[in-house]
Amino acid sequence: MEPGYRLRLYLLTALVLVGFGVLLTRLHEFQIERRNEFLAQVPGNRTVTIREPGIRGEITDRNGIILARNLRKYEISFNLDEIHNSYRSQHENNPIIERVVNQNGMARKSEPEKDIVSIVKDGDESTIGRLKKLGLAKNFKAGDLRTHYITHGGLVPYSYRTDLSFEDFSKFAEHNLDLTGVNLGMRPQRQYPFGALASHVIGYLKQWEKGDVPESATREFDHYIGDEKGINGIEASMDKILRGPEGRKTIVKDEKGRTIRMRDYTKPGTGARVQLTIDARLQYLMENTLRYAGRAAGVVMDVNTGEVLAMASVPDYNPNDFIPSIAAKRFEAYNSNKQLAPFTNRAISAFTPGSTMKIPTAVAGALAGMAGRIISCNGYVTYGNKQVGCWIWNQKKGSHGTQNLSQAIQHSCNPYFNILSNSIGWKAMVDGCQMVGIGKRTGIELPKEDAGILPGSKAWRAANPGATMTPALNAFLSIGQGDSLATPLQMCAVTATIANGGKYFKPRIVKKAVSDDGKVIIVDAPKLVVDITQAGVKTKDLELIRKGMWMSANEAGGTTGKVKIPKVSIAAKSGTAQTIDNGKKSNNSWIITFAPYENPKYAICILVQNGGSGGGVCGPLANLVYRGIFAQDAGVRLVLKPQTEVEGNTNRIEKTIEIPPKVIAAVEAGDTSSSPDAITTNIGTPDPANDADAGETGDEAGDDVTGTTPTTDTRDNPKPTLTPEIDDEGTVIPKAVPVPEP
Repeated sequence: MEPGYRLRLYLLTALVLVGFGVLLTRLHEFQIERRNEFLAQVPGNRTVTIREPGIRGEITDRNGIILARNLRKYEISFNLDEIHNSYRSQHENNPIIERVVNQNGMARKSEPEKDIVSIVKDGDESTIGRLKKLGLAKNFKAGDLRTHYITHGGLVPYSYRTDLSFEDFSKFAEHNLDLTGVNLGMRPQRQYPFGALASHVIGYLKQWEKGDVPESATREFDHYIGDEKGINGIEASMDKILRGPEGRKTIVKDEKGRTIRMRDYTKPGTGARVQLTIDARLQYLMENTLRYAGRAAGVVMDVNTGEVLAMASVPDYNPNDFIPSIAAKRFEAYNSNKQLAPFTNRAISAFTPGSTMKIPTAVAGALAGMAGRIISCNGYVTYGNKQVGCWIWNQKKGSHGTQNLSQAIQHSCNPYFNILSNSIGWKAMVDGCQMVGIGKRTGIELPKEDAGILPGSKAWRAANPGATMTPALNAFLSIGQGDSLATPLQMCAVTATIANGGKYFKPRIVKKAVSDDGKVIIVDAPKLVVDITQAGVKTKDLELIRKGMWMSANEAGGTTGKVKIPKVSIAAKSGTAQTIDNGKKSNNSWIITFAPYENPKYAICILVQNGGSGGGVCGPLANLVYRGIFAQDAGVRLVLKPQTEVEGNTNRIEKTIEIPPKVIAAVEAGDTSSSPDAITTNIGTPDPANDADAGETGDEAGDDVTGTTPTTDTRDNPKPTLTPEIDDEGTVIPKAVPVPEP
């Protein structure tokens, strides 16, 4: 074959191959990539598959009182792709917008793009124009709608209104078929019927976001509606089981995007019902009691099961503010004072524990066989150039003399525990404290629980490379100063262990969870972590610790006399920890207590920040809680009402809180709702006649040694869904202009 002939044949073959390649490329574009686009333009019916979110399960208290439920929400949403396609079928060109964008620090005009906002709202026959005729239009944020369309197209419906009344719903339903791309839906909306009650325990929700749409959903659904997700509290920790199974709806639409009929429908399922261990009435009692203080936390536990019956933190917030979204100004108001930190659950946050740490120290001493030791208090102990004084020395240069373990707990004697801790050594201290949960998370079913800090532990040594446990540091550990940090929940669990005879139960706040079909997901059963009497603590030594706590509340020279109530024998231990608060010297006030003494049922821990005395500040609060608890046990029905959030304050409370007799009488009669007047007028004025058992001063560690108190949760909190602010472009309903009277 001649060379020229062969060349022409090769060229022809190449031309044919290139042609086929171009043809196949275009076929792939039209048949695969742009299939949906062209199908939408073909006259005739088509099907649309919609993903619906599951229904969240309810959250109840231990008695079945509903704390989180779902209400019907009527919603108008837009399928922006359908609205755009309908517009193009009637108009030759798209409206165009040129936006100013930032490129390399320079403001430049973007390439012209179709303006979905103009399509949706401009003109009487536009989507919003026709809604205005029905009286259903509402102002919106145009920038959000535009961004939504660029991001999601028609996959994710744009939520236009979520506040329809039933009358609005009925009016819209009559005209729904005439509005292309506009859908009327009925979805559940979360509601917390008791407002701020147990807000730190329950938590709140946020709406789903772009990143929550899985890649597979773009192939499986034409429209995707995601699930709300829990952010804090039980809503977050139990999010997986609270979410219900998704629903699926297939509807038939005509060539104009109007709904003809529903072809298939699988209803969304309901998530598990989660029952908490808390008693809503005791929770209400604890919250209102803590409002006598500006920043505080309280925990009530069943000593025989580890169940948390109440867990409160002040300040708090109303989770309803986040449903379906929270206004930016409201969210800013919550966060305006970092010291108050209303989203921080102080009950599971770590604070300097002060003399309440003497109880774990006593356990460590008993484990090492030293509980029977007699030690003399001379007023202080010196370690090098550091002097650790007893509170009685700091007050009046006094001392407690020779004491046994029970007397040392009664008097809250620092030198006794300083000497005891160094007699057994820091390793034995760490072993004993860890046995009752100090320095590690309890594992309660709540997010963001602090582990606290146990000096000398493996975690402490890892965080402080090269540091060693000196006798001074060990002495500070024994009285809950220095680096020591513990949570109110941890200290309440320690108290429950002492009360019940040595059994440490894992604290739990979820009693059980049952799926919608009746399957038990979480079983109601206590979990025994350790019995310290089986681990080496003698029963008679444990009784010395219990006896010391009883003497503290009931005998002269004790520091917790303000806790005791008539007809019930109570044991307690106070603590006043030296800290730094907002750069100033301050104190954490503590009380840990259990009752009844002979057959214990309840353990209580209360913490107050910036309080002058554990026995004087927290003692009266624990007293009031006990009065309500035992009134309920006697058959009195405690009040339960919707709770309003409280802002709290950073005020100093000196020495004691005086609870008015009328408030005490009201609580014993079942009315646990403290009046605002009582809260504002009975704080911080000590009564010298009744202040003898206020106890420690909080100066035991000396001026050069202070603990630090974290008052704000510094961990990353997911940002909630903020309510879009209406912009000028989205203002379709003119504001009313007042007309002056003639």
